[in-house]
Amino acid sequence: MVEYIASQDRCLLNIEANYYNQLDIEAFSQMMKDPSYCYKFYWLEAVVHIISEGKNETTFDEIIDEMIANAWYSVREFHIHLSGIQADGLIRDGLERAILQLTEFSDLPANASKIEIKNAIREHQTDLKKAKEQLTNMVPYRALAGFFTRSNEVPDWGSVKRITAYIQKINELVTPLPYVLGDSSKLKKEVHFHPDWVAMIQDNTVNILGWIQYEKVKWLQNNNPEVPGLIYKLAPMDEKMRKLSNVRKLWQGIMKVQEIRDIFTGQPVKETQYDVDHFIPWSFVMNDELWNLMPMDSSLNSAKSNRLPKWNPFFEVFAGNQYLMYEMINERPDLHKRFEACYRDNLHSIWAGQELYRKGNSREVFYNILERNMMPVYDSARRQGYEIWNYG
Repeated sequence: MVEYIASQDRCLLNIEANYYNQLDIEAFSQMMKDPSYCYKFYWLEAVVHIISEGKNETTFDEIIDEMIANAWYSVREFHIHLSGIQADGLIRDGLERAILQLTEFSDLPANASKIEIKNAIREHQTDLKKAKEQLTNMVPYRALAGFFTRSNEVPDWGSVKRITAYIQKINELVTPLPYVLGDSSKLKKEVHFHPDWVAMIQDNTVNILGWIQYEKVKWLQNNNPEVPGLIYKLAPMDEKMRKLSNVRKLWQGIMKVQEIRDIFTGQPVKETQYDVDHFIPWSFVMNDELWNLMPMDSSLNSAKSNRLPKWNPFFEVFAGNQYLMYEMINERPDLHKRFEACYRDNLHSIWAGQELYRKGNSREVFYNILERNMMPVYDSARRQGYEIWNYG
């Protein structure tokens, strides 16, 4: 195994050593270099996925469908902007626009499966044709630019026909390329994979996909600076990651000695009919911190779903319940023990441990600390596109 330093950030692309004798791994490592839009990452990722399935050839159409399916969850569930947004609020990235168009044309949920997404794409092929074609304009050709430096001949980027012929020439006379292109046009254009590159990619799929994800996360984080936990927002998450059992035990203990009212209905929360939910959606914060959790009527949890409550009037009621919990854990040793059980999974925020839950806070001080720390997170989620839940 040879480690190739793919960037100045020392991301290592680990490829088996024997392939360096027959393939230009250095040029391959530049296939995502200097992107203008995020779909350069998704292009290479789709190519690797298709090759890993045992295919030796494909089309632009199939690759673009794979790209849309792979980016769907980040855009729809987590409201990630693939290449940021313009000052006028317009979406910059063509892949993100294609996903949002598919959302308009279909009734696909945010957590749709890959098969469901691809079936919907085929169903709305005519509607999506223009958006999909736009994604093929430059990336399939520019992705190979690292290999072109091995030739003294300068590529002609102004003609699809000439650049297609140039790619074929480089492959035959200079160095084997991961793929060459056929003569069909637009989405029907064929993509033929070189057998030596197929073997290399199939033998190193996990390492290559890990490298692509690393580069993709760097790009997405730069374009979504307010989004926490972005690395967890590239694919559907396992619900088992949620750590709410100790928080539920804490609220359960409180409800045995003190009535808690649902922040939305104003009615008492029933011990047998409540869920522990996030005020700011879990899909944005990607954690189960105690300061963001509340007991709420089970029948409302699915209605709220992945949306933000209105800040006014609901934050004040939420903060009131949080302060009631704060009072109870400081008054009753048995409840404080349940609070301590939350340390491992639900109490990681430094400000919460050092300020919010320290002894001696008045209601006003507690409220102000909570508001000062939660409002910026709430506002970031709103700017990222999270919908406001208009309860009532």
